[in-house]
Amino acid sequence: MALTLFDKIWNEHIVSRSSGFPDTLFIDTHFINKLTSPRAFDSLRKRNMPVFRPKQTVPISEPEYTAHIPLSDLERFHLDLLNRNCSDFGIEASGQQRNFDGSLIGFPGQTIVCDPDNTDNLGALGVIALGVHEGQVEQVLATQCLLKQKPKRMKIEVNGKLEKGLGSKDINHYLIAEISSDGASGYFIEFSGDTILNLDMDGRMAICNMSREIGAIGGIMAPDALTFDYLRDLGLISANVLEQYPEGWKYLFSDEASVFDEVLEFDAEDIRPGNYGIGLSKLMNNKAQESVSQSSFDDKGLIEGHNDTDYILSQQDMIEEFERVKTNKNLMV
Repeated sequence: MALTLFDKIWNEHIVSRSSGFPDTLFIDTHFINKLTSPRAFDSLRKRNMPVFRPKQTVPISEPEYTAHIPLSDLERFHLDLLNRNCSDFGIEASGQQRNFDGSLIGFPGQTIVCDPDNTDNLGALGVIALGVHEGQVEQVLATQCLLKQKPKRMKIEVNGKLEKGLGSKDINHYLIAEISSDGASGYFIEFSGDTILNLDMDGRMAICNMSREIGAIGGIMAPDALTFDYLRDLGLISANVLEQYPEGWKYLFSDEASVFDEVLEFDAEDIRPGNYGIGLSKLMNNKAQESVSQSSFDDKGLIEGHNDTDYILSQQDMIEEFERVKTNKNLMV
C-alpha cells in the first residue's frame, strides 16, 4: 500500500489503535522545559511513579547565547526547579542535541514532543514533531506515549526557480497569503517541490517553522543527502552510519502513488518580494476550507471515565512489547 512520509513514521509508532479513540503514539524523544514540566513532575510524585524512560527525556537547557544575560529571580526559580526535578527522577542533562543557533535537533523518522515553540523547525529533518501542553507532558513522562488523533495530511509543493534575491522568507509570505492563517487547520503538511528542496537547511527549517502560521499541526520534509550531511557536520552521526543507513531511513519518503487529503501546487515564478494580502486563499473555494472533523476527545479530557494518563498506563504491557519489536527492527535511532 502506498503511504505518505507522515503515514510511514506515524504508523511505525502506533502502540495501539481503537475506533473512536485517539492513537497511542510512542514518542522517541521528549524534550522538557522549565515552564511546562513542573506540574507533570508533581503529578508523578503524587502517584509515586518514576519517569518511564528517563534516557529518552531530555531537558532543554538555556541556549549558549543567553549565558551572559542575567536571569530574573523567577527564571532562576524555574531553572532550579527543573534541575531538581531531573535529579530526583534520574534524568540527565547531558546529550542534548542543538544546532549552531541553539535550535533543537532530531533524527529522521523520529517522533518528538516538546512545547510548541521548539518543535516546528524539526520537521525539516524528517521528524514528526508535536507540540504538547502541560497535561500531555505528564502522559509522556509516565508512559513515553502520547494520545493523539491522527491528523489529515496535506502536501504543499512549490516548483520552479525563484527570482534572484528571494528565499524562504518570501516563500513563507506567499504561502501564508495564498493559504490564509487557518487554511491548513487540522492538517500535518509535507513540504516538497524542487524550489523548497533546493533551499539550505536553515531555509527548510524556516519553511517548516511557518506551518502553524497557516493553522497546521506541523510540517515535515523528506530527508535527503543534505539532511544527513547536516547531521554529520553537527557531529551527531558518523560517516560510517551514513554509509549504512538505519533500515528505517531508506523508506522515509512519500510513495509515488500515496494519497494526501489535500494537495496544493504553486509556481515559484509567482512569488515576488514584498508583503502579500492575507485571505486570497486558493482554499476558499474548495473543501479544504471546511472544518476538519474532530473527535469528541480533545486531547485534554477523559476517556470512558479514565484520566488520559491512566488510559495509557493500562497499556503498559503493549508499550513494552512495542519497544522490543521496535528495537529488533532497528528503527530506534
